[in-house]
Amino acid sequence: MQRAGLPELTAFAAIAELKSFRAAAGRLGVSPSALSHTMRNLEARLGLRLLNRTTRSVALTAVGEQLLRRILPALSDLDSAVTEVVSASVRPSGSVRISAAESGARPIIREVLPDFLAAYPDIHVEFVVDTRFVDIVADGFDAGIRVHEDVPRDMIAVPFGPPIRFAAVASPDYLARHGTPQAPHDLHAHRCIRYRFASGALYHWNMERNGEAAVMDVHGPMTLGNTTLMLEAALAGIGIAWIPDYHTQAPVQAGHLVHLLPEWSPRLGGLCFYYPANRHPPLALKLFMEAVREWEHRRRGDEASQPPVS
Repeated sequence: MQRAGLPELTAFAAIAELKSFRAAAGRLGVSPSALSHTMRNLEARLGLRLLNRTTRSVALTAVGEQLLRRILPALSDLDSAVTEVVSASVRPSGSVRISAAESGARPIIREVLPDFLAAYPDIHVEFVVDTRFVDIVADGFDAGIRVHEDVPRDMIAVPFGPPIRFAAVASPDYLARHGTPQAPHDLHAHRCIRYRFASGALYHWNMERNGEAAVMDVHGPMTLGNTTLMLEAALAGIGIAWIPDYHTQAPVQAGHLVHLLPEWSPRLGGLCFYYPANRHPPLALKLFMEAVREWEHRRRGDEASQPPVS
């Protein structure tokens, strides 16, 4: 059986990522002709065409895409192993690439990153904000952030933050013009601000009261893909928004918004920082994970020390 060597696979992965022999050659420190020769030899020994080449572009064949999916996690693990050994003898370095929705990234950026980056200046953290349910392994991420219920079972999850509660809110001006809904079915007669995932799916309002569920497919004049903008639309009196209550608490307390049907606002599990259970996490990821755990421990301690609300 013909085998492919690590240098050849590394070269193939670089070409696949950059879609250019010249750019890949520059990254690897070899000439484009030498890199082309390496790939021709690899394809000849395997008896497979991995790349489709034209004078202007390089694209993976179906077999090439299959090979790339299988080797990327292994190449990442090898790179992480070398980085960890080197970092152990000097100061920690490396990168952590995280897939998260904006609402998941925000508390980590605000509460964890300032101290973490000050303690580890050679570690780079990248957030890719996306509302899709991303396969973090297939898409090359080190970790992800999701609501606890949505974390895949083959992942290690580190919970953080309080439970999430959704709230239907509208401005006093909107309610003066359109009335106040008294039950979930009343929402069908109202102007609602809808949320669309990056996948194209529209979010239904999953309301709940004492075990009774009401899944509302509402309608209205506006659809957005960002909860911060939904809050702005509600404040502008455009309609009723259904968004996490960490967005709404301050404007509700200030009287700029009214919390509607509060008894129908369900509580979900909190957010989780998660990563693959079957892969050895690189040092940068382990340090970042510990920083999240330490912050959550402090947060819970502060929460427990607060006097009960009377």
